[in-house]
Amino acid sequence: MKAVRLIVAALALAACDATPQPASTPGPTAGLGQPAIVNGLRLRPLDVLEDSRCPASVQCVWAGRVVLQTGIGSPDGGEEMRLDLTLGQSVSVYGGTLTLVRVTPAKGTIGSLDRNAYRFTFTFTYSR
Repeated sequence: MKAVRLIVAALALAACDATPQPASTPGPTAGLGQPAIVNGLRLRPLDVLEDSRCPASVQCVWAGRVVLQTGIGSPDGGEEMRLDLTLGQSVSVYGGTLTLVRVTPAKGTIGSLDRNAYRFTFTFTYSR
């Protein structure tokens, strides 16, 4: 029984550390409504649709996720589309791969963050 508790505790701790980290140097950072350009791709974070990240001071079985509605304009200046990006999950767009790689600040222990405090960091790489 003691071994089972240790395994469950280890899995819970591992889940809290599952927040995706960028593999390379992160791209530009922007707040809600602020523009960012990464490798020619125009981005504007529009709305936080979900922020279910595990608070920093709490042990969680599931680390949670962040879903961000983002306006994306093509590098050639074409029309903008809206896309929901999930932290750490890449999407194919305009001939490349776009990833929301970081959301700051960390989730607090109680309640939600002030919308003006959010900062989002992106990477975009062209497919070859």
